[in-house]
Amino acid sequence: GIWKGLAGLGKRGAKRHRKALRGGIRGITRNEFRRLARRGGVKRISGLIYEEMRQVLKAFLENVIRDAVTYTGFAKRKTVTAMDVVYALKRQGRVLYGFNKG
Repeated sequence: GIWKGLAGLGKRGAKRHRKALRGGIRGITRNEFRRLARRGGVKRISGLIYEEMRQVLKAFLENVIRDAVTYTGFAKRKTVTAMDVVYALKRQGRVLYGFNKG
């Protein structure tokens, strides 16, 4: 029939487009780290610290995202919610307030 060439389409669901991160963790600039440090009360920053900060931030985010995706999977969902992230942070001992359901 007319649909012969379209066999198998639709089995996978909607095709999702993900925006590729330009530079990934390198996209977080020195000035952005400097602003975060200033907010934390730091006056002076060594030039060697920025790459170390990138590695620490990457490891932290990987752990939080892994746990959040695990919560999402257990709930049989494909979308990570804010509460998944809150629970993931709580599991790591970092309670985040202000994102409760009620």
